[in-house]
Amino acid sequence: MSPLSPLIWIIVISPLLVLAHFKTEQSNLKYVAFFILYFLADMLLQQYGKVLMPLDFLGLKFNWSGKILSLFLGMLIIFSVSKEERIKIGFTSKTNSKTQLKFGLLFFLGFTLFDFVFKMILFPKGETFDLETFLFQATMPGLTEEIAFRGISLWLLNKAFAPKWKYRGIEFGWSFVIITVLFGVGHGMVLDQDLHLKFDLVTIIYLTLISSLSVGVLRCFSGNLIYSILGHNAINLINALIRIL
Repeated sequence: MSPLSPLIWIIVISPLLVLAHFKTEQSNLKYVAFFILYFLADMLLQQYGKVLMPLDFLGLKFNWSGKILSLFLGMLIIFSVSKEERIKIGFTSKTNSKTQLKFGLLFFLGFTLFDFVFKMILFPKGETFDLETFLFQATMPGLTEEIAFRGISLWLLNKAFAPKWKYRGIEFGWSFVIITVLFGVGHGMVLDQDLHLKFDLVTIIYLTLISSLSVGVLRCFSGNLIYSILGHNAINLINALIRIL
């Protein structure tokens, strides 16, 4: 993947940023700039993780180095802000009310059940079990991507575009829409090293409306990142499990 890919993703979602700016009474573009800088820095750390922190001697096939560096950057930012701001990021053990948490869990489980059945029908199967695959999918993607997307990035964009919608006592705004779409775009569009743009519209739409939306709702209604991290990793493990059936 070309290191320019994350910049392409930002360009693709830029119409939503512009729309959010004009639809928000008092937007703060300073935090949009912070979001873009953080997001690009996080993606570049992951891109060059194996160069910055080589782990070749371990014989690993997944990008553990990039994920570890992404986690380090996320923790650095989280612990550089006040406890109140950390709670807004979702870095807390507290949860919202039982009713709100229950709704978030049911929403996530319903969408994940659909996702499981859909992938059972379409996913190729028969791959062999690989321990590293399961260890990686059970830990790093959900941990780093939830901190990056539905943690720090959502927090920064909430500061840029104050949430103005409310459902079941939970505030939503353009930031939720932007992050939900960005997650799908980031998984369905890539600029390769030869600068050829590979674009899978079906993947973008599916991941945005199923995986990204369900995990995002779980994050907002639970009130912390613990549930969305576990949910994200559960989806990844289901994907890996289906492939070896």
